[in-house]
Amino acid sequence: MPRTVMITGASSGVGLAAAEQFAAQGDQVIVVGRSPSRLGAAMAQVRAAATGPEPDEFRADFDSLDEVRDLAAKVLAAYPSIDVLANNAGGMPGSYVRTVDGFESTIQGNHLAPFLLTNLLRDALRGGRVVNTASQAHRGGQANPDDFTGSAQSHSMWQAYGASKSSNILFAAEAARRWPDITSVSFHPGIVRSNFGTGAVMRLFYRFAPFLTSSEKAGALLCWLATAEVTDGAYYVGHRVTAPDRRAADPELAARLWDASAAAVGV
Repeated sequence: MPRTVMITGASSGVGLAAAEQFAAQGDQVIVVGRSPSRLGAAMAQVRAAATGPEPDEFRADFDSLDEVRDLAAKVLAAYPSIDVLANNAGGMPGSYVRTVDGFESTIQGNHLAPFLLTNLLRDALRGGRVVNTASQAHRGGQANPDDFTGSAQSHSMWQAYGASKSSNILFAAEAARRWPDITSVSFHPGIVRSNFGTGAVMRLFYRFAPFLTSSEKAGALLCWLATAEVTDGAYYVGHRVTAPDRRAADPELAARLWDASAAAVGV
């Protein structure tokens, strides 16, 4: 039987590569993206790769928690059981942005929105797996359960991104403790050649730097983590469990982050 695999941030980069690979394996793939034009182009590639059920698509902007709630409702109406949720959507705004929900955009898009989505899909995921795309950049920031809003005056693009990626790792570990019927892991995909980044210099770096990992290789790692025997709650770099920064391995901080996140998004 084909698995049902939902991938956010799947209109380009790692997410798109993983979606194509899952579709080629015959799985039912649910592609989630933000931009209608990029989502349409991505779906053409995923459909071309598919050897099983017709791939499905949903649009949502994670800068709006109402759109995340609407996404979850639509997916659950069509798919009451989900085998794999890949929380892969993410970004790094080049300046301070506050969302319509009142939170700093990086922490909302990279952590609060996938936290909400996963909680809303929790019953459908029983017996399944959640794979969270984190980053070694987590070492450059610290999750702060006491402040998801920040300020324009103290904002650092890199620290905000690091804090959001640290939050991904803490979320995966705490989910493993709270939800024993769902396997949850986080991983560093490498520095991936993609459209990631804001501004001309950053985009050139992520497209042409010589040491970058291909989207296909990072997508294959995501697929492996979704199907292989893995350590529940662990952080992976490549195919190996790796110790994250000590602040991202603190169970007390993980529990505080979970409770603060749940209060912030209303679950």
